[in-house]
Amino acid sequence: MSVQVDPAFISQITAAEKLITGTDEPVQGGPTAKAQQHVGQNLTSQVIHDITEGEKLITGTDEPFKDGPTALAQSALTNSRITNNNNNNNNNNNSNSSGKFDSETLSKISEAEKKLTGEPQPVKGGPTAQAQSHAKEPITSQALHDITEGEKMVTGGERVKGGPTSTAQSELGKSRS
Repeated sequence: MSVQVDPAFISQITAAEKLITGTDEPVQGGPTAKAQQHVGQNLTSQVIHDITEGEKLITGTDEPFKDGPTALAQSALTNSRITNNNNNNNNNNNSNSSGKFDSETLSKISEAEKKLTGEPQPVKGGPTAQAQSHAKEPITSQALHDITEGEKMVTGGERVKGGPTSTAQSELGKSRS
């Protein structure tokens, strides 16, 4: 089972790039841009090399950033090889996170919103509403963007540590581990 450089993979790279830059916008020539050049291809050592070059552009160092784009791509490639080698048909993954907007993930996002607003009901157009509009879909960069926009609406323009967007990103991260 090879890993495809697809929109889901690109969104993971983008999220990892954000860890370094602290900004929502991918850097021109950075890891996201490098990964996008390989959309539709299988993840290979050459693709990882290109992502690493993009990461170096941001960090200015040869050392990959912990949990950054290079580390994420290397992990994805390694995990796909392990899965191939095990070749087990165990689909009963006991991880509680699906990487989708399931009821558990939506509930966690709603809880995070309640902490922000102090209100028992989600705000119209807020992060919970945005997440619900993607119910049962995979957690993608577009969905995360929508939640962020809803979160900014509730907070007056800020993303909050431990807030709804962070909660969704965390659920996506857990689904990969």
